[in-house]
Amino acid sequence: MTAASWLELCLDVHDPGKFDAMASFWSTAAGLRREPWPGAGDEPDDLVGGAGCGISLCPVPEPRTVKHRVHLDVHVRAVDDLVAAGATVLQELPHWTVLADPEGGELCAFVRAPDQDLPDYRVHEVVVDAVDPERITRWWADRFDVGVQNDGEPWWWVQDVPGMPFDSLVFQPVPEPKTVKNRVHWDLEGDVDDFLAAGATRLWDQPRWTVLADPEGNEFCVFAPR
Repeated sequence: MTAASWLELCLDVHDPGKFDAMASFWSTAAGLRREPWPGAGDEPDDLVGGAGCGISLCPVPEPRTVKHRVHLDVHVRAVDDLVAAGATVLQELPHWTVLADPEGGELCAFVRAPDQDLPDYRVHEVVVDAVDPERITRWWADRFDVGVQNDGEPWWWVQDVPGMPFDSLVFQPVPEPKTVKNRVHWDLEGDVDDFLAAGATRLWDQPRWTVLADPEGNEFCVFAPR
């Protein structure tokens, strides 16, 4: 088996009228710069940074209908900075604040103290809802050839993933099953056959990549190693 490595995050965007607002908001929230889409057609800007830090905004025909099953946690100096960039506060909790981006997608903001450096790339972790967090975390740990992390709480996570620029990929328990395509997914470099042999499902093929789903149905894209 060849260990998979991280490429970037991808975020669905439905409303063409909000392409600019979403690109502006997420460039601020993630600490990335905007680059115009190089191809033909009306597409959102790409959000780019260092290796592995990109967020590709992907136009989709379907609107958001349910809570995001994958969301991003971000470092921030003040929640008001994200509100000024276009977010809406949904819930204030003791250690973080839940917000919605301009299309209503949830994210969590972790305020860093004034004496803490705010990193250039501000995605802190990616959090995935799961029916069986331990099982799906162990599955992904095997794909990345890394260890499984747990501190006695219900959530499980992986760290030190090759090419992954943020702290952790976290799987947290939720009571509801997955019902629609995730609006946040990740792109990887790896071997499609290795994923299929391990229990992934092939969803469809593109000229340069293959779309798969993990055992809990979370979509991800696999590119051949460069």
